[in-house]
Amino acid sequence: QVHLVESGGGSAQAGESLKLSCAASGTTDSARALSWYRQAPGKQREMVATAFSDGRVFYGDSVKGRFSISGDFAKNGVHLETDGLQPEDTAVYFCHAEIRGRGYWGQGTQVTVSA
Repeated sequence: QVHLVESGGGSAQAGESLKLSCAASGTTDSARALSWYRQAPGKQREMVATAFSDGRVFYGDSVKGRFSISGDFAKNGVHLETDGLQPEDTAVYFCHAEIRGRGYWGQGTQVTVSA
């Protein structure tokens, strides 16, 4: 069974940075895509960034130019560098992996940004 575990969340002041990491276990298959999503209170879950094994990378409009995703497809690990954090980035951040046509979610890590 595939398990994803996020780490690196916490509290930050506006303008600061945090690095989120996600590690997968329970499979020897390589992911086709590794993503970060986030969900703020009262809002729908939204895609933050996605990295594909073929090198393509996509970002949500609200984080372009500030966040950077890097995937280690050999280990099914993924990192998210969050620079220039703003209070509106406050949310639970979830890791997602697409492996052999199935999607897997981590349990989430809280990021709280104060002004």
